Amino acid sequence: MSRAALLVLADGRFPAGGHAHSGGAEPAVKAGRVRDAASLAEFCRGRLHTAGLVSASLAAAAALGLDPLALDDAADARTPSPALRATARRLGRQMMRAARATWPSEELAALASARPRGAHQPIVLGLAARAAGLGAEDAAHCVAYECVSGPATAVVRLLSLDPFDATRVLAGLAPELDVVASQAAKSAALAAVEGVGVLPAASAPLLDVMAEAHAAWAVRLFAS
Repeated sequence: MSRAALLVLADGRFPAGGHAHSGGAEPAVKAGRVRDAASLAEFCRGRLHTAGLVSASLAAAAALGLDPLALDDAADARTPSPALRATARRLGRQMMRAARATWPSEELAALASARPRGAHQPIVLGLAARAAGLGAEDAAHCVAYECVSGPATAVVRLLSLDPFDATRVLAGLAPELDVVASQAAKSAALAAVEGVGVLPAASAPLLDVMAEAHAAWAVRLFAS
């Protein structure tokens, strides 16, 4: 296991396309739900314990070696918003390109062949972590961090929020990131025994509603 590989995979400069997505922050800002550092923290906390937990669990399960096609179907079932499903697959395609260039593996190649239009991003990330020699909790940490760092970075651009304030928000969420990653790894271990149906299915209906509205905007700064 290489901690350096974990840093590479979690680095915001890893060319996986996440910089073009706000994780729901753009419509939340427009609606006035995110206005400052305090409301950003609440938004990120809610996202972390719902969509973040689900995605982290899927990534952890993929890193453990569970069937990625079954996990991809499970991700579809846990993503009711068509706009978010499309976003997850676009990000999955970009993650696949970056992962195969960085850590080529037969498992990544097989998933790319089976899902030529893109698998859900957390499953691809989990397989990338596996190819890099990382474990389930490492993959979960990457996804959990990404689910809050993306919106935080987006809000810096959308509100001209002080980057120091955004970073303070992320640091304040660090203990909860650890909890979610641990929960995700335990869920993945259980799924290895009982099947993918036991993975978390936490929902965030407002994120789904905002994603559908955002997809119809004629002008927007972020792709999602």
